Amino acid sequence: MRKILRIIDKSLAAVETTLIIAIVAVMVTMAFLQVILRNMDAGLLWADIFLRHLVLWVGFIGASLATRDEKHISIDALSRLASENVLPYIRMAVDLVTMVVCLVLADAGYQFLQYEMEAETTIFGETPAWPFQIIIPIGFALIAFRFFLKFLGRLTDRISPPVEAGENAS
Repeated sequence: MRKILRIIDKSLAAVETTLIIAIVAVMVTMAFLQVILRNMDAGLLWADIFLRHLVLWVGFIGASLATRDEKHISIDALSRLASENVLPYIRMAVDLVTMVVCLVLADAGYQFLQYEMEAETTIFGETPAWPFQIIIPIGFALIAFRFFLKFLGRLTDRISPPVEAGENAS
C-alpha cells in the first residue's frame, strides 16, 4: 500500500511541478513581452487578465504541492499539547476534516463554474471565462485528494508501522 501511495504521490507531484514550470514560463514571457510592447506604445489588451488567471492556476497547483510537503498553513497548537501516542490520530482526523472542507469548496467552485458557463461570462473579447476558472474546483479537489493520500499514509503507518532501516522485513 505504501508503495502505491508513493507512486501516486510522486506521479502527481511530477505533473504538478511540470505544470507550474510551464505556467510560470508563460507568465514571465508574457509579462516581458507586455513591457516591451508598452514601451513601443502597443500591448496586448488581454494579457493582464490572462496573467491574473495564470496566477490563480499557479496558486492552486502550488497549494497542492505545499499540502504534499505539509508546508500549507496549519494551526499546530493541539499537536504541541498532545502526546506522541495520540498525535498520529489527531493528524488523521485533521486530514479527514480538511479533506471534507476542500471537497465542499470544490463543490462550491463547481457551482460557480456552472454559473459562469450559463451566464456565458467572457474575460476578453469573446473568450469565455470558465476554462480559466476551472482550476477553482479542480484545485480544491486536488488539495482534498492530497489530504486523502496523507490520511491513507498515516492509516497505513498505524496498521503496519514502517520497517526501520536496520531491520529485516519479512
